[in-house]
Amino acid sequence: MDKKKQIVMSGIRPTGFLHLGNYFGAVRNYVRLQQEYSCYFMVADLHSLTTHPDTNELKEHVYRVLSENIACGLDPEQAVLYCQSHVPETAELYLLLNMLAYVGELEKTVTFKDKVRQHPDNINAGLLTYPVLQTADIILHRAALVPVGKDQEQHLEMARNFVKRFNHRYGEVFPEPQAFNFGEELLKVPSLDGTGKMSKSENQYATLYLGDSDEMIKKKIMRAKTDAGPSAPNTPKPDYIVNLFQLMQLVSAPATLAQFESAYIDASIRYGDMKSQLAADMIRFIAPIREKALSLQQDKDHLQRVMRQGAEKARESAARTLQLVKESMGLNYY
Repeated sequence: MDKKKQIVMSGIRPTGFLHLGNYFGAVRNYVRLQQEYSCYFMVADLHSLTTHPDTNELKEHVYRVLSENIACGLDPEQAVLYCQSHVPETAELYLLLNMLAYVGELEKTVTFKDKVRQHPDNINAGLLTYPVLQTADIILHRAALVPVGKDQEQHLEMARNFVKRFNHRYGEVFPEPQAFNFGEELLKVPSLDGTGKMSKSENQYATLYLGDSDEMIKKKIMRAKTDAGPSAPNTPKPDYIVNLFQLMQLVSAPATLAQFESAYIDASIRYGDMKSQLAADMIRFIAPIREKALSLQQDKDHLQRVMRQGAEKARESAARTLQLVKESMGLNYY
């Protein structure tokens, strides 16, 4: 099958700002995917309302996340880049799918349980039916391929269940969506504090954002956890030192990495030198993305054109899907 005919769909939440983990774990993949597949990338502004009902900053966040993704290489001419709320067909399909979703299964999802713990005063119906809206996003374009991380696999499994129910009850309309990442293991970018991966919501000093200034990048890296260094050759690296080497592997030249690997093995490494080098290489990597994103953010007319163009293309695709859905359900009365 021609890859360009295969449809890939993914959503980008406009809460928090893009960081190095987002780039290497997702966006870099999107940039490759758009060249070979028919891609729909959506800014999930409706999803964000489930946990961020205050919309005062939402518009600026949408502009920023759109700018940062374009600065990373997403091309509105190659992929359909749109805002979820600009495609009302999403809400219509969401409503129809809710009739196929059971409260018991929704209450059991890991993310719902987590959100109930995190936001006990805001357990809204949108939070409960989040997987249904996510399914509507995916199948609105009849996408078969969805680039997702491990934390979203349960939602994708639920999407397949809703698709099977719909197809069984009303006829074969939707392909069953599958997780897809070029067959590669997704990169998890380590946090600077030596615990877990970079995150939008955890320790902000342990996360490198694509909008960070040169000074902030250097400050964060110089604060990264280290120790006195190996006391003897061939000492195993502790996790937090492994993390530093992993970060260097992402942005530094192979010769630079090899030089510090060698210094570690023979116990002559100076972590101050390594952090200075890593900071310089990280700045060289992040600065062009940051500058391009800032330039785009200041050109609101251009961003609005991108959103309008994306919405038109997404609505064309969505209208075709809704027509099939209504025909299969018998809701085509005239």
